[in-house]
Amino acid sequence: MRISDTLAARLKEFGVELRPSVPLSEKTSLGIGGTTDQLLLRKSETIPDVMHLLANENIPHRFLGGGTNVLIADDELPYVVLHLPTSQPGMRVEGNAAYVDAAADLGGMVTFCAKRDLGGMEGLIGVPGSVGGALRMNAGAYGTQIGSYVREVELYRASTGKLEILRGDDIRFDYRHTSFAVEDVMLRVKLELPSKPFKEILALIKVCNEKRRASQPLNQKSAGCIFKNPPGGSAGRMIDELGLKGHRVGDAMVSDRHANFFVNVANASCADMLRLIDEVRERVRVSYGVELDNEVIFWKN
Repeated sequence: MRISDTLAARLKEFGVELRPSVPLSEKTSLGIGGTTDQLLLRKSETIPDVMHLLANENIPHRFLGGGTNVLIADDELPYVVLHLPTSQPGMRVEGNAAYVDAAADLGGMVTFCAKRDLGGMEGLIGVPGSVGGALRMNAGAYGTQIGSYVREVELYRASTGKLEILRGDDIRFDYRHTSFAVEDVMLRVKLELPSKPFKEILALIKVCNEKRRASQPLNQKSAGCIFKNPPGGSAGRMIDELGLKGHRVGDAMVSDRHANFFVNVANASCADMLRLIDEVRERVRVSYGVELDNEVIFWKN
């Protein structure tokens, strides 16, 4: 999808920077993704105008956060990608409340709050991606879920075409799922966090980091867990018990460290990864009678 010079000029009036023909393989943790134009939304207050303009011009679009939980189709993509710049995201603390821009790095936010004696999110320190992405998926690890601490979310709400503030009670946070619409754009969040001495937080962070280093392929290209855990079960355990660690389709491989992490060992295509996902899902279905649901989000071509 290409943006015309005329449309680019109009978008610039709203503070949007156009970056043409961006390979999204460079924007995702899997290192997979086709090419399209990228629009950097420099002014959050103009987002409704930008969305209205794109709709009037019949320009399909998708919003990309940190790119850590997404599998994007190969080749030229039929939509442009919207992105909030991550150079200087805002973070501030007032008492037990933390106000954080959605573009902020999730781990950076945990550290920022920890240094101000606000804890509760230690388990999220090693989860890659942006705060906005964590909100959308209700990111969680080691007994922690970000939704537990959300009190307000400022967002562009696609259903109304306006910037709105939702209270935490008005948002449904489930396991790896929330009530946000796909087209909603998270802008900022207010979190209410428990007070805790920095030394105690740091000790828990170290424990979580040690667990991750021991069990996850941190130095390989992955999107985190591919499948959601079924109720009362573990997707990784079932895949491991089937002896599928190291199973490959092209350059897509089931990690030999964590069976629910699929890695791009060199130059895997989206087709490679999709076939690997389908093969593993089918093996689990046949052997355990369990239908695994994707945790990773797939963007079709």
